[in-house]
Amino acid sequence: MALIVQKFGGTSVGTTERIQGVADKVKGFREQGHDVIVVVSAMSGETNRLVELAHSMQSQPTPREMDVILSTGEQVTIGLLSMALNERGCPATSYTGSQVAIVTDNAHTKARIKRIDSERIFKDLELGRVVVVAGFQGRDEEGNITTLGRGGSDTTAVALAAALKADECQIYTDVDGVYTTDPRVVEGARRLDKITFEEMLEMASLGSKVLQIRAVEFAGKYNVNLRVLHTFQDGPGTLITLDEGSAMESPVVSGIAFNRDEAKLTIKGVPDIPGVASRILGPVSRANIEVDMIVQNVAEDKTTDFTFTVHRNDYDRATVVVEQIVQELEAREYDGDMKIAKVSIVGVGMRSHAGVATQMFEALAAEGINIQIISTSEIKVSVIIAEKYLELAVRALHSAFELDREPMEDNGV
Repeated sequence: MALIVQKFGGTSVGTTERIQGVADKVKGFREQGHDVIVVVSAMSGETNRLVELAHSMQSQPTPREMDVILSTGEQVTIGLLSMALNERGCPATSYTGSQVAIVTDNAHTKARIKRIDSERIFKDLELGRVVVVAGFQGRDEEGNITTLGRGGSDTTAVALAAALKADECQIYTDVDGVYTTDPRVVEGARRLDKITFEEMLEMASLGSKVLQIRAVEFAGKYNVNLRVLHTFQDGPGTLITLDEGSAMESPVVSGIAFNRDEAKLTIKGVPDIPGVASRILGPVSRANIEVDMIVQNVAEDKTTDFTFTVHRNDYDRATVVVEQIVQELEAREYDGDMKIAKVSIVGVGMRSHAGVATQMFEALAAEGINIQIISTSEIKVSVIIAEKYLELAVRALHSAFELDREPMEDNGV
């Protein structure tokens, strides 16, 4: 008998028929003798509908009230799935994040989990019940409903697996694993049998939609066995592990991630003085806006152009902050661009191979794609390009690094 946490995303529970299919799958695991905790998202499209409702009432919805509204989506799903399980003679109890006592900080719409009270869950498991938990949500110390941000159900599942010391956390979705890149963009994209937490963390942070970044952070920190599987197709999926395995035999680049949800802001004519970066980024951070890539260029007139990128959803709020910064620093002007995208190559094999970035730049140049910003780390290289070239860039890089080829087998040498 194993303790398994299973997470089903919005497409997996998108209709009542699909919820019935999930109930069949969960019941199958329970009949094998496993203790099962299920985490579910809102039904596909429901969160978008709730966001539209909120914006119909308030142009900039109050974060606390937005959380109250958004949390209702998962509440519907847990009730329906629990009913379906009980109808099948498989006892199940549903809980909202607040009822389970998933305690978070008070950063509404972007809350982080602080602790989980497992007592209630273990009591139900001892009684032979399946525990169905609403993903994406919790409560702060004052009892206010909070949400974890888009994709937060992954985080809920992995955090529960870590807190309960589960044997495995299974993430069920509409794909059968982690691919070298999005198969909808590159026909030859290949499913990976396994990938390291480090690589998956980079892929998630750089735009891969398979897993949410905080879920991977939790899994890596607490060494949670994490597997990505297709909801309605049998298969081994992709194992995410600490083990880098035979890195010598692995491709230099494991995958290509991309993100369309980028926006760029440039403040021009900023005084080139110590502390100017903190005077720009400090107010942005205090507005709870996450900055991604940063570049600074110093001109001959002792001024600098300071460029940074943010999530496209934060662009309007960021411009309000930047307007104030321009006045305070007596900068010349600012401009912005929402028609950009980020493309990244990722692989632990990059640590021991030189010239990977050059190969990337040459592949993009051969397609006439101009690079606006570059960012690197030990196992990734990211570039900002015009959004209209995104799919061309991904296909070119996938071909340049031969990611459609199966990796060489480990020969034990």
